[in-house]
Amino acid sequence: MAEQARHPHLMNPASMKTNQGTAGMGQTVELMSEILKKVNNAKDKPKKIQVLREHATAPLKQVLKGAFDPNIAWDLPVGDPPYIANEAPIGTEHGLLRNESKRLWHFVKGADNSTNKVKKEKMFIQMLEGLHTDEAQVLLGMKNKSLNKMYKGLTESVVKEAFGWNDKFVRPE
Repeated sequence: MAEQARHPHLMNPASMKTNQGTAGMGQTVELMSEILKKVNNAKDKPKKIQVLREHATAPLKQVLKGAFDPNIAWDLPVGDPPYIANEAPIGTEHGLLRNESKRLWHFVKGADNSTNKVKKEKMFIQMLEGLHTDEAQVLLGMKNKSLNKMYKGLTESVVKEAFGWNDKFVRPE
């Protein structure tokens, strides 16, 4: 009997195992929660800064700026909203905070005056429910300005030093 022909768009089992990861297809993308756990586990301030610099992406910077910049006020109710946590395993049925970060501006006071508060709250809950539960916790920590309580050593000074930010959370010219 002839060997069964393989479909050109399907991977064999060995390739599938090699390509497993958060992003799939050979691309491993760490969740922000995984990056922040590395910061948490780093032994001292220079190592924490190094971890942030190694993972310096626009979405990570945006989330950290949202968490630490005192000039950013969230146009959402205080505390955690009622939502259903997405318990799907990493790499399956959930979105990535790095992709959702481009929508965060909707929730900043004064940034989106055309969307009413109820709609913003629904959008935020949908975002939380679409993320892996660990990333949803990061998003809530950002909104509640409590990431520093969730991850040991993740402080305003560490974040500013890692990205070369001044007190206004921008790089000086």
